[in-house]
Amino acid sequence: MTFVPASLLRRLSGLAAAFLLPLVLLAACSKAPEQPEPSPALWEVTGPQGQRGYLFGTAHSLPEGYRWRTDTLDRAFASSDRLMVEVNLATQGRAIARIFAALSRAPGLPPLSARLSGQEQADLLKAMMAKGLTDKDFAGMESWAAALVLAQAYDSDDDGEGADLSLIRAAGKRRVIELEGAEPQLRLFDALPEQDQRDLLASVAQEALHGEQASDARMKHWLTGNVAALEKETREGMLADPGLREALLLSRNRAWSEKIARELDRGGTLFIATGAAHMVGREGLATLLAERGYGVKRVQ
Repeated sequence: MTFVPASLLRRLSGLAAAFLLPLVLLAACSKAPEQPEPSPALWEVTGPQGQRGYLFGTAHSLPEGYRWRTDTLDRAFASSDRLMVEVNLATQGRAIARIFAALSRAPGLPPLSARLSGQEQADLLKAMMAKGLTDKDFAGMESWAAALVLAQAYDSDDDGEGADLSLIRAAGKRRVIELEGAEPQLRLFDALPEQDQRDLLASVAQEALHGEQASDARMKHWLTGNVAALEKETREGMLADPGLREALLLSRNRAWSEKIARELDRGGTLFIATGAAHMVGREGLATLLAERGYGVKRVQ
């Protein structure tokens, strides 16, 4: 497998973000489930020198036809003059594919199924077999990249675009600012120790086989703005590991809060849209900006 399907590109843009692992990759369903009235979390940010902005936690992949926009959200977005996102998916698709291809392969790797053992190996083989895949399809592919490709195999062709891409498309002539960019995001995974990459692979296989109900719950938590549930999920699964939590969530939040503060200080109204998990909890962006002296008020 040397190509990267378009639906995978959307997930690559925020794999470590929307609900974090495990697993935004499989959070979308083949069709929109029954849903409550939308009210995803939104915060207003103000500063002592008149700085103004909004924090919105996104889902990077949504079922086709899923309703998530509200009047409150639309008014906040309409009042903004700049949009800040993790990756500008509208312009970076080809770059993501090129970077993924360059980073995803290495010589001398063992067969994919040999990288796991016991029940994890059995789950991986079952997940691969269900999609007609074998070790040959992943020959020479690093474990983190194989995890993403396996997850994409379970993705539905009927999925719609995520909230962040929808906002980028709606930005019009407004400037779109990247918090991170495609290459740094993918390098986060490429830099993971091999054991952490294998943990990711095992999580993908388990989620593929058993995760539909949990994925529906995550989507409901996001749609209804249940930040307590979203924050709890950032401490479960792989992110219960302190090293992964630091690499994929906490260090990025600290770096992003500094960049957001600099952009807020330029004036105007800034609309920040990142994966929902980055917004919540004591170490999330809303709290980090409050600690920098900004007023942060939840408005939805």
